Amino acid sequence: MTRILLIDDDEQLGEPLAAYFARFEMQLSHATRPSAGLAMLRQGGFDAAILDVMLPEMDGFALCRTIRKESDIPLIMLTARGDVMDRVVGLELGADDYLPKPFEPRELVARLQTVLRRRQPTPSASAGLAEAGDGRLHFEGLTVDTTTRSVQCLGVAVELTSTEFDLLHLLAREPGRVFHRDDILNQLRGHDAELYTRAVDIVVSRLRKKLEPLDAIKTLRNAGYALALRATRAEKPRV
Repeated sequence: MTRILLIDDDEQLGEPLAAYFARFEMQLSHATRPSAGLAMLRQGGFDAAILDVMLPEMDGFALCRTIRKESDIPLIMLTARGDVMDRVVGLELGADDYLPKPFEPRELVARLQTVLRRRQPTPSASAGLAEAGDGRLHFEGLTVDTTTRSVQCLGVAVELTSTEFDLLHLLAREPGRVFHRDDILNQLRGHDAELYTRAVDIVVSRLRKKLEPLDAIKTLRNAGYALALRATRAEKPRV
């Protein structure tokens, strides 16, 4: 069963949400304080975490930053009133998605299912990569391993969040192709949602910084993004 950790100081939220999650084969644990939540995460065994922005001890942003220093576990942030700045800050710190409060439990489950599904290669991607041999995409200075969901930049391992890896994988499957922001957001989310193209720009910015000094992602004004690296002859990526 998939294990989810909710870190939210609302003591009344955990029990009914856990009962609802159980219908989708998800086991929800609830921590009301960030310190307790961090201790639980460090013990391992969780597949994703949900963070409220308004928390005692430290806010959700500081908590997100702390978790990201230790783990690439998928994170969804619950933002007060859907404030745009909350969304932007959360995404910049490494959150995979956001959901405004109050929320419908079914939508939260859908968001979780989406970020968890990103952990698994899509069938079409797996079929194409099987022909390549070892599931790796090789470029000048960059290797993307779709089997282990790992990346090496100039021979050094790079820690990416689930969303960052999926964005890089999307671009790497068709190097040189320009992906529009809306197309990227739709493919990464995998379900109908209000488009928020600023989120794509934030994730691209994070990814670019992590891949420095490579100039890996090209921006085409009013168009979108493309992988700017040349595939090596050792193994050309396939669609």
